[in-house]
Amino acid sequence: MKTPGPNRRAPSSGFAMIEVLVSLLIFSFGLLGMAGMLARSLTISIDAEDRNRAALLANEIASTMWLKNSISVDTTAWQTRVKDMTNGGLPNATLTVTAVSGATNSSGTANAADIVIAWRAVTRESTAANAASQLVTRVVLP
Repeated sequence: MKTPGPNRRAPSSGFAMIEVLVSLLIFSFGLLGMAGMLARSLTISIDAEDRNRAALLANEIASTMWLKNSISVDTTAWQTRVKDMTNGGLPNATLTVTAVSGATNSSGTANAADIVIAWRAVTRESTAANAASQLVTRVVLP
């Protein structure tokens, strides 16, 4: 039986080191993927929160219309409220309330309006693919 001499190495030396390096490489790609998914989920969460706030604001405007039994509201005050980020507003928001043409009640008064709240999240780019988000709500009074 031959014994390895002082200058001869075993044939598989260093193979475990390569296995460890490859496994570290695979693990690091997994961590990078998880970090990317986390960043994407945060963006989606912020968009969902903005949509929820827009729906709540549109609901408040619609409730005001129902309470007054009129589609005319003070849009200046609501514009300020929609833009006020410290009071539940939206970033770069605009509000328009327009009467729906041809929609009248039995007395001939306009009884339907479209509430449009548009906003652009601070994190979005200004390309056409990332256009401003908007929520449209139609209110019809009896």
